[in-house]
Amino acid sequence: MEFDVVIVGGGLVGASLAAALKNSGLSLALVEGQPATFSHEGWDPRVYAITPGNVEFLKQCGSWQRQDMARIQPVEAMRVFGDDNSELEFSAYEIGAPELTFILENRLMQEALWETIRDQDNLTLFNPARCAKLDLAFDAATLTLDDGRELRAKLIVGADGRDSWVRKQAGMDAAPTPYQQHGVVANFRCEKPHRGVAYQWFRPDSILAYLPLPQNMMSMVWSVLPEKSAELLKLSPETLCAQVAEAGHHTLGGLELVTPAASFALRILRLPHIAKARLALVGDAAHNVHPLAGQGVNLGFRDARELAQVLLNRGPQPDCGDPHLLRRYDRARQEDIYSMLTTTNTLKNLFCNDDRWLSKARNLGLAATNRVTPIKRMLAKHALI
Repeated sequence: MEFDVVIVGGGLVGASLAAALKNSGLSLALVEGQPATFSHEGWDPRVYAITPGNVEFLKQCGSWQRQDMARIQPVEAMRVFGDDNSELEFSAYEIGAPELTFILENRLMQEALWETIRDQDNLTLFNPARCAKLDLAFDAATLTLDDGRELRAKLIVGADGRDSWVRKQAGMDAAPTPYQQHGVVANFRCEKPHRGVAYQWFRPDSILAYLPLPQNMMSMVWSVLPEKSAELLKLSPETLCAQVAEAGHHTLGGLELVTPAASFALRILRLPHIAKARLALVGDAAHNVHPLAGQGVNLGFRDARELAQVLLNRGPQPDCGDPHLLRRYDRARQEDIYSMLTTTNTLKNLFCNDDRWLSKARNLGLAATNRVTPIKRMLAKHALI
């Protein structure tokens, strides 16, 4: 079977890339191993903060309009605290924007994207289907599925997550650096109204975030040591609520657990290149970042945006897997990826330690930044991209 582009991985980033190429004139295939079925029961503990720039991208893809707006929470302000209660506050009002970001569930975005691509005339879905072999040749790439079917394409896109099979098969793999932290997530109903404000506390041993959700709920992301993660997962709902409320200084009053706690190991991964002849990587297959800035999936959407633009604007170049064409994508993404990896890694190392002098410096810096309005505005506006 012949295609122009084969996308491996039908998660948020892979599906958004397929949707962005709807009117490209390219023949597409998408290979996803997990059945694309979605539960409508309860709330998904895995939520994302989506920037306004990526909301516009999802609108252009045709998926944002398919979502239940009652399940999406705009964030109008964010308050960040150091471990001595120094504070940095961002406000959408201060930069003339209606909101800073939008909080919504992974499952809702995933379902909306799949509803979009199922209607796509230039896309063939292989779902569920698993990959067995990848051959990258001079003139084309061949992806062999585990049932023996062969998909031949000018370009293979690896969108298959942080443990990317495509990345390994292409010889682009690198060893990630563990953060020795786990991200613990859960959703809670709050006693006090959150008023669309997100909170983050940098503590000497952890980073705690409250992300507002509709119906006066919030989603917690608590980056902690592995042993603390195991301890939190074993707690009764009542004890977990009490600990999370206390860690957040009872900012939202008492808490009631809505979804059970879950955890995942945190790590950093940076590759020297995310594209070569016949192959491009996007999303977590291309980079892993600390979740403290909530930018992992936003980086991935920006990968999809850029790769789609490169393919759409390739001009007379008929070969979408040409190395010169893909070098444009690679170069265009390096600064954004490096900037985000460096920022999140520096913040994590700066705040998650018990050095007395660093503690004074970081808290003074947080308080000083809060007093310099132009710098605050610059940081807030960058987060809208």
